[in-house]
Amino acid sequence: MLAIIAYFWVVDIQTKVPVQIKQNCSLEIKQFMGRNLFIVTPKNKEKTKTKILYFHGGSYVAEATKQHWDFIEKIVNDSGATVILPDYPLTPKYNYKDVFQMVVPLYKEIIEVVNQEDLIIMGDSAGGGLALALEEKVGEENLLMPSKTILISPWLDVRMENPKIDEVQKKDKQLNKETLKLAGIAYAGEDGINSYLVNPIEGDLSKLNNLTIFTGTHDILNPDVHVLNEKAKKVGVNIEIKEYEQAKHIWVIDKNSGKTLEQQAYQEIMATLGQAQTDHKW
Repeated sequence: MLAIIAYFWVVDIQTKVPVQIKQNCSLEIKQFMGRNLFIVTPKNKEKTKTKILYFHGGSYVAEATKQHWDFIEKIVNDSGATVILPDYPLTPKYNYKDVFQMVVPLYKEIIEVVNQEDLIIMGDSAGGGLALALEEKVGEENLLMPSKTILISPWLDVRMENPKIDEVQKKDKQLNKETLKLAGIAYAGEDGINSYLVNPIEGDLSKLNNLTIFTGTHDILNPDVHVLNEKAKKVGVNIEIKEYEQAKHIWVIDKNSGKTLEQQAYQEIMATLGQAQTDHKW
């Protein structure tokens, strides 16, 4: 992680599209505020009205990986939905302010042309934290919310102060608390370390609806999911927690997680997405 942060300090890394995406899906690449916006639709299946705005993980440092693209390809071809993947700015060259200068106008543009009931937001890891923070910002500005939100192993607090994290760290062989904190500090910039845009666990949850979180007990980000859930209950918001015993970080999109755990969670994601109808072009 330290080597990645040092390298990215001067390099503007951008997401590259694997060859199989172009072979197995229909892909359109648009420019939005100087960044790529990838729009992935099914090639051999009837397209539905469902639009999924997806934020990839990577500690706010790394671009979308082949794992992310494989997952997106599967969702698109299994559900018929359209996935919109923003290539948002990465830290440490950029910080959360740069990210929100892109994603808030993007959301506003999407919600103008996509019916609320057809829009779903998804995100994994850091992308899950970004997705939730964006919705809290959307609620603050009294904009229409998406119909559903699905978060996979979301990073809800970059400060990593929950005392239960240290206990889970003994089981988590994938993530490291201290290296994550360094990435979080870089993402927060000079003034954002306590901002809800960086730590959506601190945001206003009162306007959220239809939020589902997939989390594993062998993930150091798991304890904060329970803190978020308790906060949501206090403001009358129900979060559906899909907790998997012994599942690690983002196991749903990791083909090495073990087929049973991965398939069970994926089936639940498909059920959460639900059925959609035939589509108009975005």
